[in-house]
This record gives sequence, C-alpha cells and structure tokens, in this order.
Amino acid sequence: MNTRQLGFWMCTALVVGNTIGMGIFMQPASLAPYGLNALTGWAAIVAGCACLAVVFAKLARRLPQADGPFGYVRVTLGEPVAFAALWCYWVSVWVTNAAIAVAVVGYVVAVFPALKAIPAAFLAVGFMWLFVIVNLFGARTGGRVQIVTVALKLTPLLLVIVLGSVAILSEPSTYIANLPATPPIGLGASMAASAIALFAMLGFESATIPAGRVTDPERTIPRATLVGTLLVAIIYIAIVVVGMLLVPQATLAASDAPFVVLLDSLLGIGGGGRWIALFVVVSGLGALNGWTLVVGELTRTLASYRLLPEFLSQSNSHGAPGAALIVTGVFASAVALMSANESLVAGFTFLTELIAAANLPLYLCCALGLLYLSRREPGTLGRMPWLFGIGGAAFTVFAFIGIGKEPFLWALALSLTGLPVYFWMRHRHPRTGSAGATPPP
Repeated sequence: MNTRQLGFWMCTALVVGNTIGMGIFMQPASLAPYGLNALTGWAAIVAGCACLAVVFAKLARRLPQADGPFGYVRVTLGEPVAFAALWCYWVSVWVTNAAIAVAVVGYVVAVFPALKAIPAAFLAVGFMWLFVIVNLFGARTGGRVQIVTVALKLTPLLLVIVLGSVAILSEPSTYIANLPATPPIGLGASMAASAIALFAMLGFESATIPAGRVTDPERTIPRATLVGTLLVAIIYIAIVVVGMLLVPQATLAASDAPFVVLLDSLLGIGGGGRWIALFVVVSGLGALNGWTLVVGELTRTLASYRLLPEFLSQSNSHGAPGAALIVTGVFASAVALMSANESLVAGFTFLTELIAAANLPLYLCCALGLLYLSRREPGTLGRMPWLFGIGGAAFTVFAFIGIGKEPFLWALALSLTGLPVYFWMRHRHPRTGSAGATPPP
C-alpha cells in the first residue's frame, strides 16, 4: 500500500481548510468589544504567522524525512523538549475539534431551528464522530473531503468580501460611522485581541503534521504551507474590515452566529444570511475533518516513537490510525460535553484561548530549532533563516503575553501533565521506536 497519499493540492487544502475553520465565523462576536484593536491585533498575528510559516517551510526542506514538527524539534532541541511541546499541541488538537464542533452547532441551529430541541453538546459530539468515521477510511479519503469542503467554504467568504466592498465604497460615510463607538487603540487591548485572533490562524502548520503521508515532502510541504498561509491571511484581513464597518459592535457581540448577522446586513433582508450559513457549517465541518486527520497522524507519530501506548501506532486495513482516531475522538467528546453549560460564544472564546496557549510551545520550539540549525549549518537553509527564527520566537513571546496569565498557566500545566507520561514510556522503552530523522552532524 502506498503510504504517501497527500499531494500539493490536498496539503494546501489541509492548510486552508484547517486554518479557515470556525474561528473567522465566530470572531466577529469575540473581537467586537475590542473595536479597532482587532485590526492591530490581526496585523501582529499575520506578521508572526508569516514568519512561522517560513520557519516550518525551511525545516521541512532541511529535514524532509522527519515525522513533522516532532521530528524537527527532536533533531534540534532533543526528545524531552520535543515531547513536551508536542504533548501540548496534541492535547490542543483534540480540544480544537471540540471547539469547532461547538461553534458549528450555533450555525446549524440558525439554519435549522428545529434542531434547538437537541442539546448542543450532543450535536457537537455527533459531528465529531462523523469525521472520525470518514478518516477511518484513510488519509486520501480525508484529503478528498478536505478539497471539496474548502471549495465550498470559500463561497460565503468571497461573497462577504465582494458585497461588503461594494457597499462600503458606495456609501463610505454611512459605514465609517460605526468606528467612533469603538474603544481607542491601546497596546493592552491589541495584545488581548491578538490572543483571540491567533486561534483563527492556527493550522497553518497542518501540512507538516502528516509528513509521512505526503508525496515529495521536501517540495510539497513548504509550498503548501506558504501558499495556504498567505491565502488565508488575505481573506481574513478583508473579512475583519468588512465586518467592523458594516455591523454595530453591540449587535455582533450579542450573536451566537455573527456571520449570519453580517450577511443579513449585506443582503438587506432578514433571514437571507441564514441560508448562506449552510456554507459556514460546511466550513466548520471541513475543518473538523482536517483536524481529525491531523490528530490521528500526530498520535500515530508519537506512538511510533513509543511515547504513547504502542497500540495507537497501529494502522487499519485502509492505512488509517484507527485506534488513535477513536481514542482522541473520545477525549474530544468529553471536552464538548463539559462545555454544555456555557453559552456558545463564551465557551468558544475560552477554548480558543486555551488552544492558542497550548500551540505556542510548539511554535517557539520550531523557531528555536531553526535558529539552532542556522548556527550549526550556515548557508544550508536559504537566505537569512535566523531572521525568521527570531521573528517567530518573538511572536510567540508576544502571543503568550497577550493571552494572559490564566491560559498561560493552563499551557504550563499541560506541559507538566505530559512529563509523567514521557518518563513512564521511556522507562518501559529506553530506545525510540521509530528511526525518524537523524540529528545533523
């Protein structure tokens, strides 16, 4: 069986599909209280993520046989550091699935009000298990679903950008009137807004996770990562500007489905945006599919190094990590059920901050790993790799400060909970179970 099942288009769809999930559709509500600070926060996020995208691209070119980010950090900073970073990231991915599923429910009930009779947490769990089943049929099946859902999810985004631009350009004074009511720009508010906005950019590294399933990874992964990240950044900035100018802050902040409110405002008829929300649902479900694929492959990678129980590394008859998908599906379901007592926006906002905090250790370690290689192997990583390494590291520190104390402590606690697992697995298996990439000479 050919294990290299993901080409350039599938990898690019994975980057775009995982990054454009539910974050951009829920964030008009989450970011509304910050006003113009949302734009300054987004500017910092886009610049930082662009640096990190180059970091991942350069590491992928230099270490094409590594098993994704775990291999990059293991080779450069050592296995204990790699495990601590990937443990946080691993937890964040299945929590991401819960957050996406919870957000999808808000839009599903906007389209089909009769579904309000079903508890939101039960609907979220049902969506998650639908895509566990899809990915049990293999990476290629999940990749094909990802391409279709990406094409569909871009439809409402482009519609908002086009219609919003026309409306703003036709009567700019009408829409600019919303700006004076927004809070003044300040460093603290901008950093807080960037912490929330960061969740919407998480996923730009997705093409690197299933590295062992990618065809020609040395070329495919860097290209898909850079193209996907730039495409997403352009779309996001346009959406943020249109939403801020067209809909009053208080209206957005009070909505469980803010993108529906935005489309209703553009179309000029109540309920019109509800049907466009079908595409938003498709977007969320596509991201759920992509992250399910990622968490299965990541779990298999950690288990293949004997850092998680060995049965999680086993593949089914379709080449999919069956046990890994089922176990992480159970974990994500538990998170979704625990969020049942929160409002959709409040629960989504808390989960996004927790997920962002848990992603940052991996980003920081990869940036530091690139700095290590640029010092050890000068001239082998292209132009000025140190610049992107420093930029990526500085961005993660900025994001940690913006996130605040509580999410930072959650991320620290996640790292500490992984230590007993690491030492126990290393006690049972002193030698790694996968060759992976070898350290540079």
